Amino acid sequence: MNYQTITLEEEDGTAVLTLSRPDVMNALSTQMRAEILHAVRAAEGSARALVLTGAGRAFCSGQDLGDGANLDSMDLERVLRDEYEPMLMSIFDCTIPTVAAVNGAAAGAGANLALACDVVIATESAVFLQAFTRIGLIPDAGGTYWLPRQVGMARAMGAALFAEPVSARQAADWGMIWEAVPDEDFADHWRGRARHLARGPSLAYGHVKKAIRQSYQNGLAEQLTLEAKLQGEAGHSRDFKEGVMAFLEKRPADFRGR
Repeated sequence: MNYQTITLEEEDGTAVLTLSRPDVMNALSTQMRAEILHAVRAAEGSARALVLTGAGRAFCSGQDLGDGANLDSMDLERVLRDEYEPMLMSIFDCTIPTVAAVNGAAAGAGANLALACDVVIATESAVFLQAFTRIGLIPDAGGTYWLPRQVGMARAMGAALFAEPVSARQAADWGMIWEAVPDEDFADHWRGRARHLARGPSLAYGHVKKAIRQSYQNGLAEQLTLEAKLQGEAGHSRDFKEGVMAFLEKRPADFRGR
């Protein structure tokens, strides 16, 4: 696919998907959503880790309100169902680890695009903003799903109702994201994190994602059964045998992934 609104590069097993509309702070247009969906699926088939980041000073400012805007005829339900849902589910269901490298402001659907990833690493100058009530809407693009699970009901409700920016440092303290990194170290840091994941045991990573997410629906007995099943599968992998041998031989493991 000839991408017009994003770029997709792959090196050493890491695919980097960059939102590339810096003139509008990487706002999400119909075309960009389709390109993200295509790129995530392409990366899943060839890479061992996927990073989403933004070009310029922002990660993503959310929905492009000028993208064919006609407020009287805008069908937000259709857009969310037909365009956002496939894009977000492709990230959520991705079998390789996904990292959001939030290089600047992440607002509205842009904030929730980041939260759809497995791990969020942000530069300290970044902010997360559930901006929806500022224009008379509710958090969408998964915002009402991610926030209460990550930060609890009280903080999720406050962030949604007041629509105030949450700094990267505060987001890390709340548990909304994995870590906030000094701006000068950010690029090297997230690339190092991505390389670590790309060189790791990708079958185990996929099982980790499945087990942790399923725990929200399972009781303890069900979860223990699921753990046993997934661990049994991981235990038959080449990476498990390599990991044990590397431990015993006191050397780095040479994981090959799926």
